[in-house]
Amino acid sequence: MANPSRLSTSVLLTCAAIGVAAGVLQAGAGAISAPISAAAPILYGLVLGVHVLPGVIAQELLRAPWVALITHLVAALVASAIVPVWIGRYVGTALLIGGLQELIAATSRYRRWEPWRFFLSAVIIGAVIAAAIWFAADVSRFPLWGQVVYVALFILGPVLWTAVGLAIGRALRRAGVPRRGRT
Repeated sequence: MANPSRLSTSVLLTCAAIGVAAGVLQAGAGAISAPISAAAPILYGLVLGVHVLPGVIAQELLRAPWVALITHLVAALVASAIVPVWIGRYVGTALLIGGLQELIAATSRYRRWEPWRFFLSAVIIGAVIAAAIWFAADVSRFPLWGQVVYVALFILGPVLWTAVGLAIGRALRRAGVPRRGRT
């Protein structure tokens, strides 16, 4: 008898549902990112932080390997269907953030699901994105206090969205969403 798949149909459908909802949210965040960047560029990190949401919800709810990356890729495809011109950004962001979330979960062999692990992941993701955006957005043009706040908000954004994702994942778990034993 063959071993049942670790990624059952139920798990994949749950990843897809989370990904669709998160993809719509990411497309909305993409729509407001240009006005935010123009009017108040220092706040851009808070908007960009929404991209951690699909992986956080999936990992908190399902607590299984690959669910963050799969959910991120579904979200990227949905967001790309809404804003096709940004497919490269959405897929690249999905691979980066979903990959980092998977890597961090894999370091504990997918056995540590305490909130601190998710928040550590958020800080690492925020720091990686802040470093990349530093050069792309020419953050050095801001005064020193602006540079510090800009980077801090790039770290705070993923942390805040991680808190939201954990709350959503816990609520879905209490509602009985992850059904085990079905394929």
